[in-house]
Amino acid sequence: MPLTNGHYPAKNPQWMAAGQPSGTYRTNLERALVVSDFAALTTQVMQSTALYLQAGDLVTNLTFKSGATAAATPTNWWFALYSDDATPVLLAQSADQTTAAWAANTAKTLALSSPVNIPRSGLYSAAVMVKAGTTPSLLGAGTILGAVSGFVAGDMVLAQNSGASLVATAPSTITSGAAIGFVPRVVAT
Repeated sequence: MPLTNGHYPAKNPQWMAAGQPSGTYRTNLERALVVSDFAALTTQVMQSTALYLQAGDLVTNLTFKSGATAAATPTNWWFALYSDDATPVLLAQSADQTTAAWAANTAKTLALSSPVNIPRSGLYSAAVMVKAGTTPSLLGAGTILGAVSGFVAGDMVLAQNSGASLVATAPSTITSGAAIGFVPRVVAT
């Protein structure tokens, strides 16, 4: 398929529906597949989702969108990008948003600490963590847990929770993840 601006297929309707952006624009779910407003986050636990990135992509920001539930009394929250290694390694994290509000039905775009030049095409992991009295719900696709965790040997888990008691800093790796039955939509730009 031909590329536009060297990054996103020109004939892909998602690219056109996104305003035909220049530069990197990657998402794990087409907007039409976003059918769930899910209370998937657990306070102080990181949720990560598989995100295909191509060699040469320059990822500067990650965007997640809350659903009908806003964050109530947040104290820490951030986004992070992890490698495509068997044990994913932290590539960059946004600044901790501390007590900044995350209202209902609001897309949040956070800049990573430094842009990440993707070295090879593959499935990376985009992550979100919120420590709050009430975590926001996220928009994405609810599915059956068995589908998220894979059908055959080698399938990558599409979404998982990992870590505990997290606050201002993302873990250096994703380990001991537990698959969840919800895939949040994320956009990398």
